[in-house]
Amino acid sequence: MTQANNPLHGITLQQIVTALVDHYGWPTLAQHIDINCFKIDPSVKSSLKFLRKTPWAREKVEALFIATKLHQ
Repeated sequence: MTQANNPLHGITLQQIVTALVDHYGWPTLAQHIDINCFKIDPSVKSSLKFLRKTPWAREKVEALFIATKLHQ
């Protein structure tokens, strides 16, 4: 089975977080998605750890990534 309709196919969570940080920066990213790993001493490593354990937050990050890519 292919995932041709999945816009996240082949993109890692690390790539998603890094792209969002590069595009928005930590402060603006924290405004878009209100989670502490983006507000308090943010890093890609701590964000990945939190997002891998928290499905609702990961869904928000993935949705923002897709919306950002669609508007570029």
